[in-house]
This record gives sequence, C-alpha cells and structure tokens, in this order.
Amino acid sequence: MTATLLVGNCSWTDPTLIACRRFYPPGVSSAEARLRYYATQFPLVEVDSTYYAPPSERNARLWVERTPNDFVFNVKAFALLTGHGARPDRLPAALRSQLTPDAAGKRNVYLRHLSGDGIELLWEIHRAALAPLAAAGKLGALLFQFPPWFRAGKEGREYLGTLRERLPGFTIAVEFRGGGWLETDAAAAETLALLEREGLCYVSVDEPQGFASSTPPVAEATGPLAVVRLHGRNTETWDARTAAASDRFNYLYDVVELREWVPRVRRLAERAAVVHVLFNNNYEDYGVRNARQMRLLLDE
Repeated sequence: MTATLLVGNCSWTDPTLIACRRFYPPGVSSAEARLRYYATQFPLVEVDSTYYAPPSERNARLWVERTPNDFVFNVKAFALLTGHGARPDRLPAALRSQLTPDAAGKRNVYLRHLSGDGIELLWEIHRAALAPLAAAGKLGALLFQFPPWFRAGKEGREYLGTLRERLPGFTIAVEFRGGGWLETDAAAAETLALLEREGLCYVSVDEPQGFASSTPPVAEATGPLAVVRLHGRNTETWDARTAAASDRFNYLYDVVELREWVPRVRRLAERAAVVHVLFNNNYEDYGVRNARQMRLLLDE
C-alpha cells in the first residue's frame, strides 16, 4: 500500500461512549480534554454534531488548537444540505430569520423552507466554518450523507453537480442510503462515473442489507480520497425509531467481519492517495474498539 491510511471513529463525544467509562481515563471530563485524549489514540475523527446544527468557525478554531498538526477531521454537512429535516431551534438566528412563512409551527424544516438568501447564507456558513480547518491542513472531507429519498435521477444528479461550485477548494465525500444509486451493477457504474466526473469522493459502506436505505458494500474510489464508513450490522434497529441515535448502531464487529474489509481497504489504497476508515457503530465503546482492531489487522 502506498496510500496514507487513517483509521478512526465517527464521534468522540457520543453520550454512551462517555457514560461507559471504558475509553476516556478518569479525569478526562471536559470537551477539551476528551478531544486532546482522543487525538492521542487516533489520527482521524468524524464530526457528527454538524449534521444536527450548522458548523461554527469558533468550534473549528478550537479543534485546530486542541489537536496535533497532522490530525484530520471529516465534517458532516448540516442536515438541510442533504435533504434531511432539522429542528428550527438548531438554526442560527440569522438563518431562522430567513425561514419562509410556511415553516411556521413545523417541528422540522427543510431546505425548501429557506429563502434564496437563506440558502446562500447556509452555504457561506459552511465555507467560513471549514476555513480554519482547511488553513491548518486538518480538513479531510465534508461528508454529504444523503437519505433514501435522494433518488438517482435528473434532480439528484444536478444537485451533486453543484457541490464543488458551492464549496470550492474543499474535498467532498458522498454517501448514499439506498435511493437506487447502486441498486444494480449498471446503476453503480453510472453513479461512480458521475462522482468521478464531478470530482466527488464515493463513500463505501458496511451496513445492514435488505432495507430501502441499504447500500451494498461496494468498495470503490472515485477521487484521491477514498472513505469507508462502517455502521454495524444491527438489522433490528437499522430502520427503527429508537430513543437515542446510538441504539441504531448497537453492533460490535467480530474479527472475521473486520477481516472482510481488509483486502477491500488495501485495494482502495492502490487506487487512492488517502484512505479513511471510520467506524460509525457509536454505541458505548464499540466504535473505538473496532477501530483499534482494524488498525492492527491492516498492519499485518
């Protein structure tokens, strides 16, 4: 393998990870201390909180200050930019003021509930918030995780074609949850070719199969960065409404299952300059345990 290969977790602040007390040592209890400790254990992390509320430049500057020079952050795009809904109270005041009248009283709002100026402001918030990480060389990718209703078709393809224009200079990674993008071999070939043409990085996934939100475990690279996200294989909770998000990812991979991905990751490392392997089975310390195991397997 000639690529730079980084393994990490999709969160360092998940409540169940903190509560289980099996990862953070005694006394590591502040936000700053947790990130500093995490960065001694792994070279890569995904920021999940920015899916629920837009990223902030202040937080990005703190992340830069609290991590080593070679540490890397992947940042999840805010829900509205990927077709998901979001609670209005999670929006900054400047964005709330740009909600259209038909958003009044709604539990969740969508991108269509923002004025044209509001939509542009949301993109600018992302550009400004990511700038400190990018300037420090610590920004890996901005992750767009699309829902099942983001369908393979003209509208979806056109939206993908706008991403690099909206976020010039940033590496953009795209993950599909069903939607027909990789439903057949022909669809997969067309989708991967599209991403390569648009300069977008495909996210390979491991997740439960047989659901409308399932994407097959196709390991491919469409750009200089290849990303693998492992969500666990808990079929009972994958599409369920659970009390906490972590309940959906209550799955600890065994070594045999992890070994399935070793040759796939190595093939990606032959096709891309950088490979990120991220564990999203964020239930207690399952993700960090599996990340450590995977790192050892890849070093064999």
